[in-house]
Amino acid sequence: MGWADPAGEMSRVLRGVFFDAAGTLMETREPVGASYARIARKYGVEASASDVSAAFRRVFHHAPGLAFGPGHPPERLRRMERQWWRELVAKTFEGFGRFRDFEAYFNELFDFFGDPVNWIADPQAPAALAELRAQGLVLGVLSNFDHRLYHILEGLDLGRYFDSVTISSEAGYAKPSPGAFEAALARHGLSPAETLHVGDSEHHDLAGAEALGIAVVLIVRDAPAGLSLSGRTARAATLTAIPKAARSLPFP
Repeated sequence: MGWADPAGEMSRVLRGVFFDAAGTLMETREPVGASYARIARKYGVEASASDVSAAFRRVFHHAPGLAFGPGHPPERLRRMERQWWRELVAKTFEGFGRFRDFEAYFNELFDFFGDPVNWIADPQAPAALAELRAQGLVLGVLSNFDHRLYHILEGLDLGRYFDSVTISSEAGYAKPSPGAFEAALARHGLSPAETLHVGDSEHHDLAGAEALGIAVVLIVRDAPAGLSLSGRTARAATLTAIPKAARSLPFP
């Protein structure tokens, strides 16, 4: 299948569209730093949401990708995912005081962000995804996330739109590594030239996909309404522009 123009003729060969998750399809219900700080107060650490947010952004920016190479059994992956986040949270709170029980704090925080009730789906996602599916396109999620994403997508009623979910921890590679994109492509026998990737990160989504020859739609929330096209890259403020981008971008 490919994207057909209104006359029914195959105007370009687009077969699959992959979406980033956090920041693209969904957002946390409150800012991450605010959640970290609010729950931390229960365990004896007083820090402002703004200070924790700044620390989180700094630590997250320098953290290695949430990926550990291919071939790990599921049980080990779950432990490695949890340890990755534990180290990130511990580093985020360096200098903010001592927890009465850091393990209890981390367990509550980890469970908090695994609960779909603490996330909000982009309200425009269902209509955009339904339109793409109606065209017979393969739809997938490609995210630098861990196994909690499966439950979150189902809880937000987004999972039903996707043929696959590829997370960095299971793929063994994190975006922008080519290995992450190649893992998603391989699941459907897709080539870069017939694939579109949608995300919100210049580094992880745009640069990663472009390096492999995948067309990209970068979601820029504060951009003007409409669609800005340049070569095989588009920029849009909302997900409503994705079907138009899929029709407008060249797929040689």
